[in-house]
Amino acid sequence: MKTKITGVILYPLFSEYELTVALSILKQGNHPIKTIGTTSEPIIGESDLTCISDTTIYDVDINTLDSLLFPGCMDISTLYDNEDLIDFIHRCSLNNKDLVIASISSSPYLLAKAGLLKDRKYTIGMYEEQRKETGFFNEENYCNDLVVQDGNILTARGRGFIEFGERFGQLLKLNFDSNWYHSV
Repeated sequence: MKTKITGVILYPLFSEYELTVALSILKQGNHPIKTIGTTSEPIIGESDLTCISDTTIYDVDINTLDSLLFPGCMDISTLYDNEDLIDFIHRCSLNNKDLVIASISSSPYLLAKAGLLKDRKYTIGMYEEQRKETGFFNEENYCNDLVVQDGNILTARGRGFIEFGERFGQLLKLNFDSNWYHSV
């Protein structure tokens, strides 16, 4: 049986720091990753880190994925009209009901737009008025916690990136040393 991988989703202005602990834990746990871009062109993050993804949302074999990891975005409104990305998220979730989906900062917007947060508890780095403005969020399910897990979906606010990474590793049942990320 082929080893399943984590798809790390990259789009323009993605927040690099929000991925750091999760990526480190995936490496410690010997869990393979594949970067999946919204384009095959170089993608520039919010700190000007330029990345070339391994594949794109158009070309990746979604049957190889056991999880998706979404960073936040400096300006999530740049993705509001990216229906291809929303379709990709929707297809992945339909293809594998056990798919672990981890989304931090503003990126839970993408999950909400794809319909994945309708009946799930979640958190997000958007203010209530911004959430209401989009029309995709169920406010009754919003939690003000730093990190929220509901089944196989993990959401977090940006400053919770350490706990987010640790919880993601736990969801994937990886062996890792969380002391690496905390002062002693």
